[in-house]
Amino acid sequence: MSLPDWLVLAGTLGFIVIYGIWKTRGSKDIEGYLKGDNSMKWWTIGLSVMATQASAITFLSTPGQAYEDGMRFIQFYFGLPIAMVIISVTIIPIFYRLKVFTAYEYLESRFDLKTRTLAALLFLIQRGLAAGITIYAPAIILSSILGWSLTVTNVVIGLAVTIYTVSGGTKAVSVTQKQQMAVMMGGMVVAGIMVVRFLPADVSFGDAVAVAGKMGKMNIVDFSFNWDDRYNFWSGITGGLFLSLSYFGTDQSQVSRYIGGRSLAESRLGLLFNGLFKIPMQFLILFIGVMVFVFYQFNQAPVFFNQETKARAEATAYAGELRQLEEQHKAISVQKQAVVRELVGNIKAGDDTKADATSVRALELEQQAREVRAEVKSVIQKALPDAETKDTDYVFLSFVTNYLPVGLVGLLLAVILCAAMSSSSSELNALASTTVVDIYKRSFKQDGDGAHYLFASRVFTIIWGSIAIMFATYASLLDNLIQAINIIGSIFYGTILGVFLVAFYFKYIKGNAVFIAALLAEAVVLYCHFFTDIAFLWFNVIGCVLVIVFGFLLQPLLPSAEKNT
Repeated sequence: MSLPDWLVLAGTLGFIVIYGIWKTRGSKDIEGYLKGDNSMKWWTIGLSVMATQASAITFLSTPGQAYEDGMRFIQFYFGLPIAMVIISVTIIPIFYRLKVFTAYEYLESRFDLKTRTLAALLFLIQRGLAAGITIYAPAIILSSILGWSLTVTNVVIGLAVTIYTVSGGTKAVSVTQKQQMAVMMGGMVVAGIMVVRFLPADVSFGDAVAVAGKMGKMNIVDFSFNWDDRYNFWSGITGGLFLSLSYFGTDQSQVSRYIGGRSLAESRLGLLFNGLFKIPMQFLILFIGVMVFVFYQFNQAPVFFNQETKARAEATAYAGELRQLEEQHKAISVQKQAVVRELVGNIKAGDDTKADATSVRALELEQQAREVRAEVKSVIQKALPDAETKDTDYVFLSFVTNYLPVGLVGLLLAVILCAAMSSSSSELNALASTTVVDIYKRSFKQDGDGAHYLFASRVFTIIWGSIAIMFATYASLLDNLIQAINIIGSIFYGTILGVFLVAFYFKYIKGNAVFIAALLAEAVVLYCHFFTDIAFLWFNVIGCVLVIVFGFLLQPLLPSAEKNT
């Protein structure tokens, strides 16, 4: 990476961190540290909510997802706008009326302490794991660029995020996320413009979209129903709705973003802003991945996108076999480029019959290239048994580092690292606040003063940062990161959402019944994950519905002397 790229990267990140520390200096109590003194305006809330979602995984893994699988991942978000309306109307007013620090405080007033503690623990488990993945994602970048080990890179990034999160708490997170979102979206727009500009001069933007469509990448909506299909309209509008309800309504990393608003109206506007702009943002990022795919139809794509791992494998006895496969891949690429150019000519001529026939040939060559790539991965696995051979998370990074001009490489790396900082800081802040308010303050130390709990919040932020760094070390064992983080969430979110829906809408069900129901529902979800092929988005529906059903079935069987609130 060139000196200008380093200056752009260091200058962008340095400004954001210093600005955040300066703007939020002087938190003296838990109210200011965990809720930002209820001073956030709606646009700060909206951008903070979006930035919390937009981890480095979003910008690193999502384009690779689109490169491999097309646009259909966008259906994952179809239920989100509906969820924003439901939460704004029903959930936010309750949190404001009770003046809670965390979402789980409400559960004790509705049920009992054990139910509050269970929900908090489920959140801590899933968000603690997710925090590790959001640190690991940018570590991929720096480790490949700098030649550092992933472990060292995880520690460096984790420490940097932990330091400025400890310094200013919730307000530091929210204030810096405005600048981070500006860098993230500006950088991705620039990347999208550049990838289109790099297409051959005789291939227009419309031609590129048409080629993507003919090669099956513009598969935005799929109305076919299949329990095993992760991404279709029905899993998105139902499973995605339940996941969004749970994430935004019960996940402290998001709840903490909007309960610090200046008013109920400001918080509602912030969430609705997210509902309005989240799908277009994800569409843009996925579309950039599709355009990278089209770019590689006219240019030689790497046979394996993780160049550092490939170089290590080439230093073994399998080097000759890898070179042979790479030459085979290049030969297929040359044939495919000629066929795709013929496809563009047929599209320009408006000859749909010839275009369809040509696209079939292009897809056959694409399949041959995939098979060669699969063989390469198999050889790398034999050469380096501990290596990660899933390389879709490196697709966008490879394009950025190999093709973007000096300066823009630093900007795009700043985009990915800003995303990591925004999401990781939100997670660490939420983990600390939940641990202090729902576990430590409630069950271990009830008589502390404000200064004590402020100190405890900072200590637990450091502890959770350390745990996230340790888990990040194992994140390389996972598949595509954007899927991994959503799978982890789906395993736990449905059960948590079920508990909250019972609390809000089913007054008949009391504490003991919902507590046992939640344990049973979570057991069923874990069984579905480990022993069935049900697509993970449905776990949100299954967990939520089972908590309600089990609650109704168990309530008549339990003692009537329960808390009745």
